Amino acid sequence: MRKPMIGITPLYDDRLMSYWMIPGYMKGIMAAGGIPVILPLTNKPEDIEEMMERLDGFLITGGPDIDPRLYGEEVVIESGILTPNRDHTEMAVLKKAIEMNKPCLGICRGMQIMNVAMGGTLYQDLASQHPEDCDHTMPKPAIKPYHDVDIVEGTPLHQWIGKEVLGVNTLHHQAVKDLAEGLKVQAISKGGDLVESYWAPEKKFYCGVQWHPEFLFQKYPDHMTIFQAFVDACK
Repeated sequence: MRKPMIGITPLYDDRLMSYWMIPGYMKGIMAAGGIPVILPLTNKPEDIEEMMERLDGFLITGGPDIDPRLYGEEVVIESGILTPNRDHTEMAVLKKAIEMNKPCLGICRGMQIMNVAMGGTLYQDLASQHPEDCDHTMPKPAIKPYHDVDIVEGTPLHQWIGKEVLGVNTLHHQAVKDLAEGLKVQAISKGGDLVESYWAPEKKFYCGVQWHPEFLFQKYPDHMTIFQAFVDACK
């Protein structure tokens, strides 16, 4: 059986006008038996069509804030840097992937924009719009668990990990506000109510996690199960 080819959305440095990639995303895919491919930033329909035909799944990575106008809001002062070219590519890829039922995994920002692509909304700034006792921005490097999440029993995440509580790292100031229709909660912040993971029961694989398994999977095997389940779905 051939290894699945998985498209990964790049991070973009506007100052240097360059694409770049955190190695953990690619290493996680490869450790699970897939071959990662960094995608270009384009929303040309013909390019998106080619990606859909040639690639078996899509990993939507972390990064800067998503333009709130994509979910019908104006930008608040607490929002950070926006990257319109990345927003446009990811939205185009996701809309087509949803239509074709292609497996998608979203990590941090990736989870957020996958919710937006399905019709959901975001908190633009947790500190001002949804404060809770759980601290969601840990000191760097984010290479160890920092807070716990409660996993919903019977969800795929619960089946993969076999636990009701999981320690996660955390580096975000935005998060899911209104969960899109068709998505179900898989995990919430310990002691709070923030959505930390979701899935789409009607899709082959459409899953988001708010934490960063790419920094944890080599030392903490529970997080490897996320990459493994995704790559398996892409086969």
